[in-house]
Amino acid sequence: MRSIRFFLIASILAVITLCNFVAALQGYRASLEEAEQLFDRQLYQTVELITNLHTGHFESRLPHQGDLAYQVWHNDKLVALSSASLTTPITDFSPGFGHANFDGYRWRTLVHYDNTHDNWVIAAERTDLRYMLAESVITQAVLPILLGIPLAGLLIWLIVSRGLKPLRDLSGQLKNKQANDLTPVEIPELKSELAQVYHSINALMRRLGTALDREKRFTADAAHELRTPISALKVQLHNLREELPAENQAFAELEAGVERMQHLVEQLLSLYRSTPEEFSRNFTHLNLYQLAQDVIATQHDDFEKKQQVLELEGEECLVEGDPFALATLLQNLLSNANKYTPEGGSVRVTAEPVGNHVCLKVEDSGPGIAPTDYGKVFERFQRLNRKREVAATQGCGLGLTIVRHIADLHHARASIAPSSFDSGAAFIILFKKAEENEHR
Repeated sequence: MRSIRFFLIASILAVITLCNFVAALQGYRASLEEAEQLFDRQLYQTVELITNLHTGHFESRLPHQGDLAYQVWHNDKLVALSSASLTTPITDFSPGFGHANFDGYRWRTLVHYDNTHDNWVIAAERTDLRYMLAESVITQAVLPILLGIPLAGLLIWLIVSRGLKPLRDLSGQLKNKQANDLTPVEIPELKSELAQVYHSINALMRRLGTALDREKRFTADAAHELRTPISALKVQLHNLREELPAENQAFAELEAGVERMQHLVEQLLSLYRSTPEEFSRNFTHLNLYQLAQDVIATQHDDFEKKQQVLELEGEECLVEGDPFALATLLQNLLSNANKYTPEGGSVRVTAEPVGNHVCLKVEDSGPGIAPTDYGKVFERFQRLNRKREVAATQGCGLGLTIVRHIADLHHARASIAPSSFDSGAAFIILFKKAEENEHR
């Protein structure tokens, strides 16, 4: 808004200043021409006056003026002059106007032949005094215009600000809207120039509202479709419990897996139903290193089955976030590392502060990822072609997409880099550090 106002004010003032400058320049030239003609007429009248004076004696003198010089010649004799130093002709005896240099100045001259008395009358006037007088008159005329430009700028600023008020009101309404507020924008004083913008914004609001409602309905339907088979599975497990021994380890693991699946579905649906603003309201301070310990403890068996070495390095570090979401993020990264790391390989988790941030890194000794594919890894349903020994790895291609979504919700940056092992990839999540005094 400020840039538009500044552009309008600066442009209008520039146009006004340019027009005033051109007008002043043209006025200056016209005034000089007019002054030249006026002074020439005055010089001609001076010559007429001198011609009518009695100049019969050589000793005759007329009062001398510093800006005016004259001579009267009769039969090559000087019979009248304005200054004793002017003993030679000021200029040639050629009737009419001209210019001459003497006495250290440039002079405008007029030569006139008086037939009645057989006299040559020469009068001269300093040109610098002419220009000084003309410039003084022009300056007095132009100065008020120049002084009026700041006043014009103030008036233009007030007018432009008033004209941009509806646009400023529209911007303020859009800025103050909540993320879930898609009601139409109301402008009391709607200008015709803003009508199209106003209708386009409200049309966009309606389309966004429709899309959001459709997404909510889809999420609700998906939640129902996911809950139903899990609920049916739990009923079957309940019935099966009566037919199996109470200490059946396989049944206990199956039942625990179904419970985890139900909890995971509920939490993921809650995660994707929430807007970033609503999600961030539930953030708490948590120790990322401790969270990594807990997640590693729950998934350690998966690494034991493939005889993989799972390490945790770092130190206690606080971040603001949702515990379940961050646990899901780390679970997906560990699951990804477990899948693509061969038997006997290594996986290392690091949680440590780095400057004003906290770095969570999960790196493996698997086949790695080509740098040209780094940008594709976090896309939905992407399963990159890796080495043949991991080509049959099971997965749906959503794990890393969920990782990036959770990172975005926490205003963190997800990236990929080569692993510190001889081969493999490192997934790095950079969080903003939470201050300890804020936690207290």
